[in-house]
Amino acid sequence: MEPRPRTLEGEMSARTYQIRTFGCQMNVHDSERLAGQLEDAGYVPGDGEATPDLIVFNTCAVRENADNKLYGTLGHIRPQKTAKPGMQIAVGGCLAQKDRGEIVKRAPWVDVVFGTHNIGSLPTLLERARHNAEAEVEILEALETFPSTLPARRESAYAGWVSISVGCNNTCTFCIVPALRGKERDRRPGEILAEVEALVAEGVLEVTLLGQNVNSYGVEFGDRLAFGKLLRACGSVEGLERVRFTSPHPAAFTEDVIDAMAETPNVCHQLHMPLQSGSDKVLREMKRSYRSARYLKILDRVRESMPDAAITTDIIVGFPGETEEDFQATLDVVAQARFSSAFTFQYSIRPGTPAAEMDGQLPKEVVQERYERLVKLQNDISWEENKKIVGRRVELLVASGEGRKDSETHRMSGRARDGRLVHFAPTGPLVDRSVRPGDVVETVVTYGAPHHLVADGDLLSHRRTKAGDNSEAGIRPKTNGVTLGLPGFGAPAVTPEPVSGCAL
Repeated sequence: MEPRPRTLEGEMSARTYQIRTFGCQMNVHDSERLAGQLEDAGYVPGDGEATPDLIVFNTCAVRENADNKLYGTLGHIRPQKTAKPGMQIAVGGCLAQKDRGEIVKRAPWVDVVFGTHNIGSLPTLLERARHNAEAEVEILEALETFPSTLPARRESAYAGWVSISVGCNNTCTFCIVPALRGKERDRRPGEILAEVEALVAEGVLEVTLLGQNVNSYGVEFGDRLAFGKLLRACGSVEGLERVRFTSPHPAAFTEDVIDAMAETPNVCHQLHMPLQSGSDKVLREMKRSYRSARYLKILDRVRESMPDAAITTDIIVGFPGETEEDFQATLDVVAQARFSSAFTFQYSIRPGTPAAEMDGQLPKEVVQERYERLVKLQNDISWEENKKIVGRRVELLVASGEGRKDSETHRMSGRARDGRLVHFAPTGPLVDRSVRPGDVVETVVTYGAPHHLVADGDLLSHRRTKAGDNSEAGIRPKTNGVTLGLPGFGAPAVTPEPVSGCAL
């Protein structure tokens, strides 16, 4: 094992790390947990210039060509490892859960492979690999410890992810997630609220509740109304200004959730609910346990209770056996639903899923042509809906890294309460010193584009926040693991001593 370099004072320098994340919000949040563990184990973030002592790849198996992307990247960084004795490479996440030992066969310079069920093992596996001078591969078949018990170094000073469940009980034929994440496991409400309070204490203003099917929360402890209760409970957390959630399943969507959204002031009037297809025949083939009429009825009820709600969705084009008539049904639902935006995907084969073996796989050119028609329709709708916002006063939580032209226009960017992205001018007599990410401003929309809004007038108000202070100082919140194990809603119990996720 290579000795660590020493500082001028002769002390051992800390090992540096870098985490590269692919995939969904779950992976992003898992990476925060990985960072928290590594820092508890003595690692420090790399400065982005020098080659770090450790690179962790948190992978996704859902996206097209995920395998090729990972192995290509591993090949690219192999010379860096060769040139830096003692450097380690770890691969985790969904692709690691799927490929297991195949990763070190194809890339023998990888030191550690770990799965979705044992992210808490990373520091131990790294130490073992260094000690034994050989690769460590550990893939569990069931969850070792709920990720909430692990420390987390948060990416944002003003917005935080809070996982309320992991895994999925559905069997959608296009999706490999249940095979890699396991059956649904629900956290107890007290644990969730304790983590929310811990984030707010660090200055975070907004939380997003995460679950593969977030609104089926409570199935494990037998309370089908638990998600609506959780939203209402978040309304009692002092200092929490915004609550979002993603992603709900239409089949599990209940009236009480809509009521909770409408009646809880800090729950944002934003709903991201995957449609996937507007064809009932395709939905049956996908094993999506709802039909288009049911989906549209939910949207009607949401808009009845919250006329200002922004609704977004996911749609897959070109599922095996999809006919032109099926695709037209999708276009019809999109036209009726009036989504503010949509994430649209061309179907591609995912090895290990039932859909990969189905007859009727469509030619690429057919899928591409349908995809382009859908994107055009949705862009037209998004633009029309955004034009309706012009002249409206909006409250923005100032964000970082969301405006690619900020340096040219001197605008900043923020998210409205309905989730829309707004580029705004941080000027006016009411500006209290500089505007920072994490501050809250009010402005009036002056232009609506298909994918964003613009507000070029003077700000109507500017509130400096603790989150803004932290952003300005470069401080990212650190939260310890939360484990209470107590069902029930209301004020969370006193958080116990942190439970470490590693055992070095």
